[in-house]
Amino acid sequence: MKKIAFFDAKPYDKRTFSEVNKEFGFDITYFEANLNARTASLSDGFDGVCAFVNDTIDSDVIDILANYDIRIIGLRCAGYNNVDFKTAYNKIHVVRVPAYSPYAVAEHTVALILSLNRKTHKAYHRTRDGNFSINGLLGFDMHGKTAGIVGTGKIGKCLISILKGFGMNVLAYDPYPDDAYAKETGIKYVSLADIYAHSDIISLHCPLTKETRYMINAQAIEQMKTGVMLINTGRGKLVDTQALIDGLKSGKIGYAGLDVYEEESEYFFEDKSLEPITDDMLARLLMFPNLFMTSHQGFFTKEALHNIALTTLNNFKEFFEGGYLKNEICYQCDKECRKEENKRCFEIR
Repeated sequence: MKKIAFFDAKPYDKRTFSEVNKEFGFDITYFEANLNARTASLSDGFDGVCAFVNDTIDSDVIDILANYDIRIIGLRCAGYNNVDFKTAYNKIHVVRVPAYSPYAVAEHTVALILSLNRKTHKAYHRTRDGNFSINGLLGFDMHGKTAGIVGTGKIGKCLISILKGFGMNVLAYDPYPDDAYAKETGIKYVSLADIYAHSDIISLHCPLTKETRYMINAQAIEQMKTGVMLINTGRGKLVDTQALIDGLKSGKIGYAGLDVYEEESEYFFEDKSLEPITDDMLARLLMFPNLFMTSHQGFFTKEALHNIALTTLNNFKEFFEGGYLKNEICYQCDKECRKEENKRCFEIR
């Protein structure tokens, strides 16, 4: 029976993975600690490691895992910007969950948009306190407004479908535009500059890469319409937080909805309610009345958790059985390996 060390385990992880694992039969040990250079030694004696978005998989961690003869890291998430692939190459295979439920993230994005617009979160607290005034809760009709969607993968396309249901005009940017999809749905692919200039709502659904890191910076914000709504349910470092703060202060950004934050690893998924927030930028963000932040919960639905567990454990199964790793990422490809004729981009001895 193959043994898997499962890091950053939360109660919902344990419930879901334990249930799905009944059809795989792995020996899973759940560790509450995040994976990093201090905790990597916990993987000694295991056959594989399961990690999440806030685990640190840098060169030190990879070397430690490799010395323990770990040859597979299963990311139970889509993003992989926390992995040093250059060090992992020829040492450890890295697999991920490329899709779990695009509906989950798209629907959460709409929840942020609606909450910011109609201020339902504020109305809830008012009425609970017996305050039935609607002063300050003024919103706007989404019908007829323009949404700019950055990234038209599965999540972006799900969001577009929902927003078109509201009667919104949709502009999209993607370095690899899907022209057939655009023709079918009636959306228009434009440049990022056009997205910034013409959108009432901008939503980010692209991966974090060298090209997209801090794509929303002071220069990008300056190009946007005054009072724009900016939504980020992708990765925190797509947005330069200081530039966002400056944009909120100036009024250039009228609303901001964040499910991610560039320095989230210390806070997100943890209960810090009895501790002071020592991250000055995070504390400053939370002071803005026109900012709505959630704690990286866009993926958090029953269906998504089940799909994440199923894909993650199947990724381990493929590796242990010596098969083609369809969800592998490697240093040379920087994407899922497609060299099926070679089975893998490299062989680990």
